[in-house]
Amino acid sequence: MFLGLGYPQLKQQRDQIQFNAGLFFAHALCVASLMLGNLQAWRDPDSWLNSRAGLLLSGGVLVLAVGLAALACIPLKVWIKTVRQTSPVGLYATLAGIAAWFLRSPSQWLWIQSSAANIYILQIMTFRSIQWVLGLLLPDLVVDAGPFIIGTPRFTVSVGAQCSGIEGLGLVLVFTCVWLWFFRRENHFPRALLLIPCALACAFLLNIVRISALILIGNAGAPEVAFVGFHSQAGWIAFTLVALGFSMATQRLAWVKKPPADLNLSHNDPNAFRTVKQESAAAESPATAAYLIPFLAILGASFISKSASGYFEWLYPLRFLAAAVALWLFRHEYRKLDWRFSWPAPLTGVGIFLLWIAPAWGMHGQADSPLGPALAALSPTARVTWIAFRVAAAVVTVPIAEELAFRGYLARRLVARDFDEIPFARLTLFSISLSSLVFGVMHGQHWLVGIVAGLAYAFVLRHRGRMGDAVVAHAVSNLLLAAWVLARGDWGLW
Repeated sequence: MFLGLGYPQLKQQRDQIQFNAGLFFAHALCVASLMLGNLQAWRDPDSWLNSRAGLLLSGGVLVLAVGLAALACIPLKVWIKTVRQTSPVGLYATLAGIAAWFLRSPSQWLWIQSSAANIYILQIMTFRSIQWVLGLLLPDLVVDAGPFIIGTPRFTVSVGAQCSGIEGLGLVLVFTCVWLWFFRRENHFPRALLLIPCALACAFLLNIVRISALILIGNAGAPEVAFVGFHSQAGWIAFTLVALGFSMATQRLAWVKKPPADLNLSHNDPNAFRTVKQESAAAESPATAAYLIPFLAILGASFISKSASGYFEWLYPLRFLAAAVALWLFRHEYRKLDWRFSWPAPLTGVGIFLLWIAPAWGMHGQADSPLGPALAALSPTARVTWIAFRVAAAVVTVPIAEELAFRGYLARRLVARDFDEIPFARLTLFSISLSSLVFGVMHGQHWLVGIVAGLAYAFVLRHRGRMGDAVVAHAVSNLLLAAWVLARGDWGLW
């Protein structure tokens, strides 16, 4: 593993870094102790682990775990050397963190209207905009500006401060900044920065459309779909649309995107071909779509199925079908991968399954979930069909799509832009760690186990350099989890 951090002097030095397995094992022990401690504290509210001393101890173990992980991946002498050569960055980051800590509360007052305490300007703008939109569509509109209530006699909602769209605006701001940094070579600056306020404006407008549509759905006689399904997914749908539009704008608008270099290729000019190679290396691989679209198809289908559902996602088979179609369209690209697997792959899957259900061992009953009663209310044919699609997706399409996206694309894309030319055996610890972190975050409340699973799938992939090992490990863990859920009725794990 090499350490560069984007600094030319560090890139020239290219220090060779050895992974310290002993420190990483100590890190794993700290993480395991935290998981067991949290489980005990959750089961026994009167445990000393919930006291101030217990919380301080947990915090100390957490800090120790992070430190051990950092030292396992990068030796202390390299950390010291890096800090010395990038000292201004560390100083600026420390000052920025201190400033953010002290300004977090005063900055909230920027949203407050001086004439009415505790009323946010963005909340007022959102509320009035929704009132104007619904006024064009509903003749019996009910509006109470005091508590920000709006709707109809049949269905009303309260537009709280969290509904003002501030979280969505923040998410869009982070995404647009990261995207422009990631593709800084392909875009003109500073003109590309003008796309950021355009994206923020679109996010604000889509938030108004989201709340207006929620009221219309509830008024049409589907309050459960409005509150449970549509309300939880519409925000992500809006963010996805803004992110997709922003990414397409940076790639398609000639005013923003840099044109390809106009090279005078000549057999008498040896530097011309070197320049072509450099330009080709700087461009994104044409195989990107094949690795990402199946996973994006699952996400898009989940947005649709969840937004049209209440407590039971009756359109779940749409996820399987969307992924299957995407995988079929790019089947020729996948023939380049090695789909064979060896015995460590299924064993890894078994280990991840045991880790995933470990919290359930200490529980006397299953976690409450509306899935079981919803399935029981279906006809036998509908119940078997839904479960069959659920298991098929968990064992077939989800492992393939997620391994292509996180290990096949992201883990290698963090190494080089032409990721499809990078052998899996050359994955770095940095790319494995970061891609596993993103993979874990995608699993919501199971994020910690998701990170461990991502690391396990990545290391079994790197061991022999075969995509089949990662997919089989992933599929085995999902298959065993499905069997556990169906055998025990532990629907909360689904």
